Amino acid sequence: MNPQQFIAKWRNVEFGEKQASQEMFLDLCALIGHPTPVAYGNADAFTFEKWVPGGFADAYLEDRFGWEFKGDDDQLPGAFNQLLRYQVYLKTPPLLIVSSFRQIQIRTNFPGMETVLHEIPIAELEHERQLAKLRNCFFAPDEFRPNRSVEDVTRETAELFRDIVADMEQHTDDPERLARYLNRIVFCLYAEDAGLLPDNVLSDILNANRQRPDLSNRAIANLFEQMASGGLFGPHEIAHFNGDLFLPDDPVELSPNAMQRLGEAVAKNWRNIEPSIFGTLFERALDASQRARLGAHYTSADDIMLVVNPVVIDPLEREWDVARGEIDELLADDDGDAARARLLQFQDRLAGVTVLDPACGSGNFLYLAMRGLLDLEKRVIDYAAMQGWHGLSPMVKPNQMHGLEINPYAAELARTALWIGYIQWHQANGFPYTQNPILTPLDTIRLTDAILDLSDPYNPAEPEWPAAEFIIGNPPFLGHFPFRESLGDDYVNAVYGLYGSRIPNSSDLCCYWFEKVRAQIAAGMTRRAGLLATQAIRFQSNRPVLTRIKETGDIFAAYDDLEWKPEEPGSAAVQVAIICFDDGSEGDRFLDGNRVANINADLTAGFDLTQARPLSENRDLAFQGVGKVGDFDISESMATEMLNQSNPHGRPNAEVIRHWVNGVDITQRPRGVMIIDFGVDMSMADAALYEAPFEYVKENVMPTRVKNKMKWRAENWWLHGYPATEMRDALSPLQRYIGTSVTAKHRFFVWLHGDILPSNSVVAFASDDDYMMGMLNSKIHTVWAYAMGTQLESRPRYIVSKCFETFPFPEPTGEQREAIALAAAELNRLRENDTRTLTNLYNARPTWLDNAHRVLDAAVADAYSWPADLADAEILERLLALNLERGRV
Repeated sequence: MNPQQFIAKWRNVEFGEKQASQEMFLDLCALIGHPTPVAYGNADAFTFEKWVPGGFADAYLEDRFGWEFKGDDDQLPGAFNQLLRYQVYLKTPPLLIVSSFRQIQIRTNFPGMETVLHEIPIAELEHERQLAKLRNCFFAPDEFRPNRSVEDVTRETAELFRDIVADMEQHTDDPERLARYLNRIVFCLYAEDAGLLPDNVLSDILNANRQRPDLSNRAIANLFEQMASGGLFGPHEIAHFNGDLFLPDDPVELSPNAMQRLGEAVAKNWRNIEPSIFGTLFERALDASQRARLGAHYTSADDIMLVVNPVVIDPLEREWDVARGEIDELLADDDGDAARARLLQFQDRLAGVTVLDPACGSGNFLYLAMRGLLDLEKRVIDYAAMQGWHGLSPMVKPNQMHGLEINPYAAELARTALWIGYIQWHQANGFPYTQNPILTPLDTIRLTDAILDLSDPYNPAEPEWPAAEFIIGNPPFLGHFPFRESLGDDYVNAVYGLYGSRIPNSSDLCCYWFEKVRAQIAAGMTRRAGLLATQAIRFQSNRPVLTRIKETGDIFAAYDDLEWKPEEPGSAAVQVAIICFDDGSEGDRFLDGNRVANINADLTAGFDLTQARPLSENRDLAFQGVGKVGDFDISESMATEMLNQSNPHGRPNAEVIRHWVNGVDITQRPRGVMIIDFGVDMSMADAALYEAPFEYVKENVMPTRVKNKMKWRAENWWLHGYPATEMRDALSPLQRYIGTSVTAKHRFFVWLHGDILPSNSVVAFASDDDYMMGMLNSKIHTVWAYAMGTQLESRPRYIVSKCFETFPFPEPTGEQREAIALAAAELNRLRENDTRTLTNLYNARPTWLDNAHRVLDAAVADAYSWPADLADAEILERLLALNLERGRV
């Protein structure tokens, strides 16, 4: 059959859909040279009337398309909705096709890519371009793959709004009003492409008044007014939107430049905007301080679902499995009415679920939780259709999502993202959106501080959170010191006063959300929760909040250290942890996706290293170095110049100028840096007598130190901010001592000369003994250090109180001690003879280095009376047992 014959046969057909659709499809196969379903020979892969729950797809070709036929063009939107409902059971084909006897409509359905519509009028099949499209449906569906992803489209639109906001800030002094106005614009752009507003109504306003932005502003204001209550806009009937978004207020007059950019935004495919990221990007567009970060990392949907699934969706799916089993039993007993009632009961259960994000931002977590609930409800509805119970529609609503947010831009965006996502889900899954009014108020998103109520400044209080079955979210990542710097003394002191008995005052900001959630669960107001934090939450002063969670409940799922790589070039990766917890009733435990028997407070499984205690015999041996808090360091050439200068009291500057070493000097090559050091208690008058060093410090350090929030540092600006007095006393009699970089890819220990002053990026050990050097460099100690320490980005961090003071040394004989010392000396000799930096050396790990460490490790293992080939886990278990045994004495 050629195109002309096909067109002639079907141009004026008078049969109905059921009478002629299959014959038309067979003719299409003949037209493009593709086997018919019978000739294809695989009824599962290519067939008519492909069964799906609740119906049949008219035609189906695996990995190509689902196809629905209708007799009239006006029935095609309904046919497309059918395919949307069916697509998951058709293995999500890349093309969804609907056709009548006059046209074929092809919509792309590639996951993560924007949706593009291609239309082929039957009368145009004689044109090769249209015929090629039809062939590609059968033979090469990837030819339809769109060039842009949903994320690309979303980012492009956010970029446009960034420019609009930047321009409008010059024309308005009310950024909140501008944000609300632009939020309305965003929803209108989506509503126009989603068919909730008449086609091109906003586009026409902008195109008709390109030279008269004043008229566009008036027309947009009029459109908003009609959307608030429903009415006429020119010849168009406008639906009733309501939902507080379009309540009357003072409009914003967009500038000509803003109108031009808005005209560009109208041309984007808003139907495919991704709510889980658009809110974040738009929020940055509205916030001048974050505008340059539009390309930075946002929390991806996959990351968020690592919280949403175990906390919200998984337990509800287990409930559905139980309910479905009960329904099947009732159906087997021929009690259809009771079975249907049980299904409706579970659907009501889903409609009653409440989710709270107490730091909701622009609503990403809440949107994805709502989407997960809707997806589960769709499975329930599909199951009902399989039993012949038709007519069910989704009951889950956006107002089941609750949020707390302090930023009014973000709170408004959260409401809009939820509504766009809710409507988008209905349309993407074949459920016509018929709610009237289209929007309802989302007062479940509250503008409030989540951890501190200062409505009465003289009596700070904890805010009351709404009861919610599930709590999820991403509290702000702010460390202990930035916490005070960002929020101020009054706020921080009020927080400490409220929570100080429950959380150490040195905890990161996010810990207060964890404690509030724990209390909600303990009070029976919440069932399960999952929050994100930096991976530092499992260490030191942050860990007590996880310990409290385990005291009143338990952790049932966690990721201890996930790397989030930002998209912004040059930005450091963020190491995060995910902690999901409840009242202890969850029976399964998963750590990093693997089933485990228990999860400890440090987010490890198995034996609990958090039980390890400092040992008295290890005290006053290891110290973190000097924290200078100012530009005290100088070059060697400047130091030489100062050393050659005289002073009024006749004493040399060599007394206050020392060699200086930091972690980089140990892991890489020595930088040859010197430092001015007036000790720990020298008076300003005495320090001033060392003229050149003092004047340097006065010029380069004093201006910033006198503003320091710590009184001692401000008043003693010529002294190092953290002088490390105990360390200086311990090192003073030694000609050499041991040092290691606090953070390093590889954990090794080196000798430092006694006159070198270590920085606080170095841990100094007050020992000149080769035996101690051997013990520290041994595998047994480094395994313990890695397990007990923290991590900065991807580099392990050595913490004195955890890595050293808890480490149980062996009790060697004199011979064993000597063997360790000799092995350590040989290791050190070999390393010093190598020209590489120690980092490069340990990256290469040559055989001779392995051999030297093997000899040392065997000597240390012998001192413990242990085998030399113990696995890391067994080493840790034995060391913990030793620690606990000695800690009880």
